[in-house]
Amino acid sequence: MVFSSHFFLFYFFPIVLAGYYLLPFTWRGLYLRNAFLTVASYVFYGWHEPWFVILMWVSTAVDFTAGKIITRSGATPAQKNGALIMSCVANLGMLGFFKYYMFVMGGINTLVSLFGGGSATFAVMQVTLPIGISFYTFQTMSYTIDVWRGEAPPVKNLATFSCFVALFPQLIAGPIVRYVDVAEQLDHRKHTIDIFASGVSLFILGFAKKILLANSAGQVADTVFGADAPTTLTAWWGVLAYHFQIYFDFCGYSDMAVGLGRMFGFEFLKNFNAPYHSVSITDFWRRWHISLSTWIRDYLYIPLGGNRKGIRRTYINLMISFFLCGLWHGAKMTFICWGLFQALFLIIERLRGKKSIYGGLPPFITVIVTNVVVLFGWVLFRAPDLPQALRYWRAMTGTVGSTTAALLLQSEVFNLNNVVAMAICALVVWQPVQAFEWVKRRTAVSYVLLALLFLLAVSSMFTQSFNPFLYFQF
Repeated sequence: MVFSSHFFLFYFFPIVLAGYYLLPFTWRGLYLRNAFLTVASYVFYGWHEPWFVILMWVSTAVDFTAGKIITRSGATPAQKNGALIMSCVANLGMLGFFKYYMFVMGGINTLVSLFGGGSATFAVMQVTLPIGISFYTFQTMSYTIDVWRGEAPPVKNLATFSCFVALFPQLIAGPIVRYVDVAEQLDHRKHTIDIFASGVSLFILGFAKKILLANSAGQVADTVFGADAPTTLTAWWGVLAYHFQIYFDFCGYSDMAVGLGRMFGFEFLKNFNAPYHSVSITDFWRRWHISLSTWIRDYLYIPLGGNRKGIRRTYINLMISFFLCGLWHGAKMTFICWGLFQALFLIIERLRGKKSIYGGLPPFITVIVTNVVVLFGWVLFRAPDLPQALRYWRAMTGTVGSTTAALLLQSEVFNLNNVVAMAICALVVWQPVQAFEWVKRRTAVSYVLLALLFLLAVSSMFTQSFNPFLYFQF
């Protein structure tokens, strides 16, 4: 089930919201509301593929058990370490099989063929990737690691932990919520009209970002990336459209998730902080997909040694972290190369210093330079394979000739509707006020504007074809 669907908006969500607020507001009622949210979340997650819920149960049970072993009175260091290993092996094993099995087997078959194996290749099963598995496995595993480190309190019971894992607002595409950040909210949380109203406002803004901006930009991006040889101008136009699409799609989902969480009394962390305002790639990764970048920092980069073991080791740690960051996004060489591309610029910035790279340029120029680097990276992220990505880079740099078809494509993607849509995207991206700040200053006028924006977005939703969130595939 997706947020940007009529079934969610007009059936599932109103029923769940009404049921939640009809339950008693007492300390016992809180546990009933948590249980109600858990069941509703299982329905939400398993709407199209009910068996996916079983995998979530496995992850939930494993990490709850691991946490109990680690915090058990009298547990030995060996038992605690064993429980941590059990959690990591179970979660990473499950994630690895469903996400990377076909990729690995395809690579093995390629090697067999290269070394003279001929047709003697291994049969490869077709494995369906469960939606959101990358998010909830990282989420549950972080609980076990934090408990093992002594940085998070042990959960009181399986019902509470199940609610934490399954919460439908952030279940499928994040943000990745850590137990330590919501532990207190699971036991008692505030429900006020002001918090609820800010949640509704943030949800509407996120919904509009997805329907009105991301989907419009996505049409341009899909058209250009699907072409064989776009002109240089068209290639830049297409990747700029993807620049807008992926931001408004994912940031929109995160805003909707945080907004929904507030309606149920939860406060999730902000996942985007105006990333296209960044003055360097280092700054970009402090602002983009914050829940993932901080997860990688805290559970991978720092445990590897971070920047504490010398310059060379720091660079190696960055390469490993972003190699795995790229791999986390999908079993494709394009994602891996995208991760290494990010690491390369992070290393260059550390090696030379930002002033050396950007030559003491004014901030607005460094913002432009950073966005250009990000645009080249997005080509790797969006292209179906490396040869296509390289061809697209060549088109961007003007090293391929144009054709009659390319000129026709240019006239198609630069029509008035697309130009206006892209201009609006640019205006929203680079204006100074973010959604989180805007909803803090609500007035009667802003409520009217939000209502009109919601009506416009809903009307547009009914005219669009099914367009799921990009990060559902991860």
